[in-house]
Amino acid sequence: MIRFLHTADWQIGTQFGQFEPDEAAHLVQARFDTVRHIAEEAAARNVDAVLVAGDVFDLQTVSDTVIRRLFAALQAFTGPWIMLPGNHDAALVESVWTRAQRLNCLPPNVRVVLEPGVVLLDTCRCALLCAPLTQRITYDDTTGFFDTAETPPGYHRVGLAHGSVSGILQEGIDSSNPIAPTRAVSARLDYLALGDWHGHLRVDGRTWYAGTHEQDRFRANDPGFMLEVSVSEPGAQPVVEPVRVGQYQWHRWDETIVVPTDVDTLKARLATLGSRDVLRITASGTAALADAEALHVAVEEARARVRALRVDLSGLQVLPTTEDLAELGAQSGYLAKVVARLRDMQEDPQSDPQQVRRAAEALLLLARFQRELPREARSA
Repeated sequence: MIRFLHTADWQIGTQFGQFEPDEAAHLVQARFDTVRHIAEEAAARNVDAVLVAGDVFDLQTVSDTVIRRLFAALQAFTGPWIMLPGNHDAALVESVWTRAQRLNCLPPNVRVVLEPGVVLLDTCRCALLCAPLTQRITYDDTTGFFDTAETPPGYHRVGLAHGSVSGILQEGIDSSNPIAPTRAVSARLDYLALGDWHGHLRVDGRTWYAGTHEQDRFRANDPGFMLEVSVSEPGAQPVVEPVRVGQYQWHRWDETIVVPTDVDTLKARLATLGSRDVLRITASGTAALADAEALHVAVEEARARVRALRVDLSGLQVLPTTEDLAELGAQSGYLAKVVARLRDMQEDPQSDPQQVRRAAEALLLLARFQRELPREARSA
């Protein structure tokens, strides 16, 4: 029997430039922390090996410190680590892997497979058929040699590759680095460990994507897992257990505001988020001034609780009601004319989208200034 962990797409070195610097720093650190957690789990579960199916690093140009930190994070598990270059960290003549070798920071139990071939783990009678990417993009199936690769009798045959299973993955990403969907069968594999798709995904009973260990995109594709794989004997069906290891969950909310209760519902959802959530929220539609203000406050309160937040309320029109105008002292006079003009700018179908957004922002700013004044000083 063999038992191993399958993980992939760590993308160490990702910078998360879409977020504020302090938010990005936490997300960067989480990728190291979760690798450390995988090492601890590997030791606790006493597995035979950890297989990393490509894209360990996000870029070939990560700093020396990042390289050293990554390999230092592995120390809790002293068994074999088998690492495969992917499209982000391909085994070029000069690569992040050759730099790691020059830095002399590869632990003795870490095997980086830079050339296609078979790696034997004799202690657990396992033959790893490895297909590293030696360039970022290829239109040939690098796993083709698996079908004819010879392995010792009585050894488990486990494939390790990075690419897109043809005709299976979404969003048209299977245009390069293709892998035949029948490879596990044609190569007589007990298991095919894949990387590239960032969510954990069962292709068939013997072929799986592990997904990224720590979510890094606003996609609902089940990231944040590693897979624990057991095979009782050569030829037996593998038992695959997804194990959540990621710290953060990313949410993408696209909201349309039509009636005041929509704002109340969204405020209630925001209140459920905490320090392990990363949120991207986009709101469109129309809201009364008071409701728009309440939504802005709820978003900023959520910002203080969540790990990272991206927000776009530019599609939300702010249309003051009679009650809003009375509260602001803007029922008549110059202030009322300003409010009417800003409202007309938002409702005019000929208005430039930037102009519509600025009109909504101006209304909210005007409301804030007015509310800061003593009620008796609010002039009509």
